Amino acid sequence: MPIDKRVSTAAAALTDVGDGATVFISGFGGAGFPNVLLRALRERAPKNLTLVVNSATHRYSLTHELIAAGLVRKVVCTAARGHDKEPSPFERLWVQGKIELECVPQGTFTERIRAGGAGIPAFYTATGFGTKVAEGKETREFGGRMFVLERALEADFSIVKAWKGDRFGNLVYRKTTQNFNPMMAAAGKITIAEVETLVDPGELDPDQIHTPGIYVKRIITGARYEKPIEQRTVRKRSA
Repeated sequence: MPIDKRVSTAAAALTDVGDGATVFISGFGGAGFPNVLLRALRERAPKNLTLVVNSATHRYSLTHELIAAGLVRKVVCTAARGHDKEPSPFERLWVQGKIELECVPQGTFTERIRAGGAGIPAFYTATGFGTKVAEGKETREFGGRMFVLERALEADFSIVKAWKGDRFGNLVYRKTTQNFNPMMAAAGKITIAEVETLVDPGELDPDQIHTPGIYVKRIITGARYEKPIEQRTVRKRSA
């Protein structure tokens, strides 16, 4: 693996993402979406993708552009319903039977990805027992309580976004943008990162690095990032 992992463009970073690939996409609640890479992936247009993403409908993630373009065969997610008045591209295609859905409880979703990065093929969890989530899955009793066997999630590619990075691929996520990034970066066979700021080696505090460069194969620098507020709440002024 090259020490200098910088790639000049998002298109070059995604050159080997082909038809039928499984792709992790980071992001949660408006933070940590790798939209520069997602726009380039939309332009590259590989088909029959399986996307593993927290939300299939979030308006701040360009995941919806991949879905609307008909590039996605299946989505594994924790949230499949949008909050806008009009149905999202995913909702329309799912109702029409044109896209598959695997909906996973959020904690189980996170642990399945973490397990994939840790080399753990499966684990038992009590979450979902007795519900549709457990249908067709192995169950087992431990200490008088029933558990469901869940398999780890792995992907051909992980597409993540960091606040800062260096040419070695070391990444730092800022606050909420950490969300699913570290687990996805570890669980993908090829991890591609976009960063807001690329710094020289040695500028990142080693104790503050969230994803070591060993997990990252390619890194690009994005530009013109917006900081959307998912839900604005304004406190009423006292009289």
